[in-house]
Amino acid sequence: MPKGAIGVIKMRMPPFKLHTPNSLEDALEIAKSIQSEGGDFDWIAGGTDLLPNYKWHLNPKDNVISLAKIDVLTKLSPTHIGAMVRIQDLAESGVTHPVLVKSANSIASVLIRRSGTVGGNICLDTRCYWYNQTEDWRETIDWCHKCDCGTGADCRVIPNQNTLCVATYQADLAPVLMCMGAKVHLISAEGKREMPLNDFFELDGMTRNKLIPGELLTHITIPKDISNWSGDYQKLRQRESWDFPEAGVAVLWKKENNKLKELRVATTGLESIPGYHDELASNLIDGWNGKASISLLSEQIRKAVKPVQNTWYSTSYRRKMVRVLTKRACEGLLEV
Repeated sequence: MPKGAIGVIKMRMPPFKLHTPNSLEDALEIAKSIQSEGGDFDWIAGGTDLLPNYKWHLNPKDNVISLAKIDVLTKLSPTHIGAMVRIQDLAESGVTHPVLVKSANSIASVLIRRSGTVGGNICLDTRCYWYNQTEDWRETIDWCHKCDCGTGADCRVIPNQNTLCVATYQADLAPVLMCMGAKVHLISAEGKREMPLNDFFELDGMTRNKLIPGELLTHITIPKDISNWSGDYQKLRQRESWDFPEAGVAVLWKKENNKLKELRVATTGLESIPGYHDELASNLIDGWNGKASISLLSEQIRKAVKPVQNTWYSTSYRRKMVRVLTKRACEGLLEV
């Protein structure tokens, strides 16, 4: 068989059983049943991240539970975003905050945004160029810690350790929503809970977030007064469309009588979780001095982020660009 044909065979989707519940109750019951029998599963929303990973044999499960038919997850209002709201619908909605619109429009392409969902973007799997490769390629390097295929392989980014994964979180919506003070609402067979989005993420590229087995994100809520906030989202990527952020900076602020009252900054694409730099931003408010304060803030954010060498741009370049992106995102503050 030609060598190319072997590659095609290995890119085939691994077998799994697809479940299509019509309600949250049915979905949770299916998840509980699978777990009670010792099985495993993934939730699938739009599938724009999960299905390519499955084709590359990246931690596939025997069962997949689709959320596509659960209408309650598609609600969208100025203060409520369902997990199954399509990213393109979020971008085109007249009720979405302008900074969130810009962030949504920066994601991939229109075709992908029409399938991808808000919940899927928030819960996006972390990425690393040692991990997001074909099975043939990963086998040649003897695997990696995140997808070790039972070998107990070490991390390829930080050698000689297999206790922490440093794969990078590269979703665009999270930093803007963090600056908005958003909350995530979760549900499982054990009940419901909620938490600030800032507290949702776990500093490990494999754990990723605080979802427990069998739990899913149902919706995100945003404070009512967010319409009084202004801001911007700036992103570094290799191409102007399609690519995940190599660095992303969201800045939101609130003014009163043309004076800065509140300031928030968050970053993405730089570590295993998005960064929320609340203290650095709030410490500058009282002595705010326009351009000088923006320069100081930009340098402080550059020093605060800690990227590792697992995306295409070097760590030094990404940190340098964080400073540039922060300045660009703060241009609306030059008159304050």
